[in-house]
Amino acid sequence: MSTAGLAPSTAEGGRRRWVGLVVISLAVSLIIVDSTIVNVAIPSIVKDLGVDSTGVQWVQESYTLVFAALLLVFGTLGDRYGRRLVLIVGVVVFALSSVVAALAPSGELLIAARFVQGVGGAMVLPSTLSLINAGFAGPERAIALAVWGSTIGGMTAVGPLLGGWLTTAYSWRWAFGINIPLGIVIVTGALLAVAESRDDARRRLDPVGAVLSVVASASLVFALIEGRNYGWWAVDHRPRLGSWEWPGGVSPIPLAFGVALLAILAWVSWARARERRGLGSMFAIELLRIRSFRNGNLAAMIVSLGEFGIILALPIWLQNVLGFTALDTGLILLALALGSFGASGLAGAFSGRVRPIVVVRVGLAAEIVGVAGLGDVVRPDAPWAALVPFLFVYGFGVGLATAQLTGVILTDVPVSASGQASGTQSTSRQIGSALGIAVLGTVLFSSASGLLSNALDQRGIPAAQRDSLVSAVVDSSGAAISQLAASPATAPAAGDAKEAFSDGTRYAAWSAAAFLVVGLAATLSLGNARDEVTPGASGTQSGQDPLPRGRRRSQPSAEPALPARSPRGSGMRNG
Repeated sequence: MSTAGLAPSTAEGGRRRWVGLVVISLAVSLIIVDSTIVNVAIPSIVKDLGVDSTGVQWVQESYTLVFAALLLVFGTLGDRYGRRLVLIVGVVVFALSSVVAALAPSGELLIAARFVQGVGGAMVLPSTLSLINAGFAGPERAIALAVWGSTIGGMTAVGPLLGGWLTTAYSWRWAFGINIPLGIVIVTGALLAVAESRDDARRRLDPVGAVLSVVASASLVFALIEGRNYGWWAVDHRPRLGSWEWPGGVSPIPLAFGVALLAILAWVSWARARERRGLGSMFAIELLRIRSFRNGNLAAMIVSLGEFGIILALPIWLQNVLGFTALDTGLILLALALGSFGASGLAGAFSGRVRPIVVVRVGLAAEIVGVAGLGDVVRPDAPWAALVPFLFVYGFGVGLATAQLTGVILTDVPVSASGQASGTQSTSRQIGSALGIAVLGTVLFSSASGLLSNALDQRGIPAAQRDSLVSAVVDSSGAAISQLAASPATAPAAGDAKEAFSDGTRYAAWSAAAFLVVGLAATLSLGNARDEVTPGASGTQSGQDPLPRGRRRSQPSAEPALPARSPRGSGMRNG
């Protein structure tokens, strides 16, 4: 059993639960905004701190690396020590590291601060979701999850808007400094309105499993992020550490993938061995026997691959090709936020009337239309008004699909394992988003590089000068285009670069749409699961296992058929 998540079931407690949901949504906003706010601030950071192209990647991706690696660990720790406690500590860590980022005098210190921010973010996200899973039931849980998911979708677009305004009106440093007052508000609100929630079974800690999960996640995400930089097989750029340089002609990326595979296999073997001894593990293997949880995580990973990669490409294209300011870019992307917030109201209105999986599929279909439409209108001279309708449709789809897919994944999970399950589904999404950044980033930059190189060849530019121009444009993510356009001698090359980056962005958008099609197809495997009803509508109450004692497995039941384990081993009751 798990203690109540947000408040007692009294009139006053009911109001507190919804106030607590606002606080939880603010906590989600804090980490989601920060994960997107940097995109529009990158040109200013490069100019101010002199960060090179590799440093630019790490400023953006160090956060994702640590964030994805630690989600499952902190989800499990929240189950044991208290989900609100982990949430509050995570917000404090996040806010303090934001101070360091805002004051960083160098790119190296900024990257280090981003790593620590990832630790705080990994504490916050699974805690918010498991608090909702523990504190709401029935139709209320569906509404709460819709608010949670729409907050993520909306903040994905509000981040660039806020970052653009702060960067343009003040400094990129305020893009991090804004986290401090928000952190104070969230910690205060959590102490006042969010009740503590933990797993009373007090599962034993699994430090070996925690280490293996971190090694597996970190090495996998590192390989996905850095494959384009170092080379997927043959080495393109040699990693350096002081005077030491990576030896041989093979990239470190295959080694990282190998380490990830070995760590995953060792992790699964270790978890099985511990559960056979009744000790419990970092990840409850029996959760994979829940069809909605297993297949839903696979679908979520594929969907995230298509969703988040395009958010990386659009701000780069809008600023460096079309010439919009950071604030202009944020205002254009606001259409995405409006669509997402609009979807939250619609999802709440249809709660209990339409099967969640149907809402997920409608949302994914809208995302496909929006992203494919964006790819169709991307041109070097595209008017901003042509982008807005497709951004709105895309955001509307994100708002419908994100929360409902989360509900589908968690609907059959016992509350006692909600932290583990929340961390797992969040990790699946983060691995998918890292894969999306890697794949769609490769499509964007490789296409732009090849197309620009061909265009300069047709102008008869010598190979050495051509390679120098291509390198300057691609390594700066297109920021060098304005410098080329300012000189009459290189203005034609600037036009070619705009065309090449536009084509690369278009190909990335269409690739994202293709992945979303695959994600939509993956949801077909969820068609007959219990998640076809509103999450929590089966009568499972907060703090109760969905398998009451005495229920025979031979009886028809909509509840998940989890294996019989002792509470000491898994935190789940015997059937």
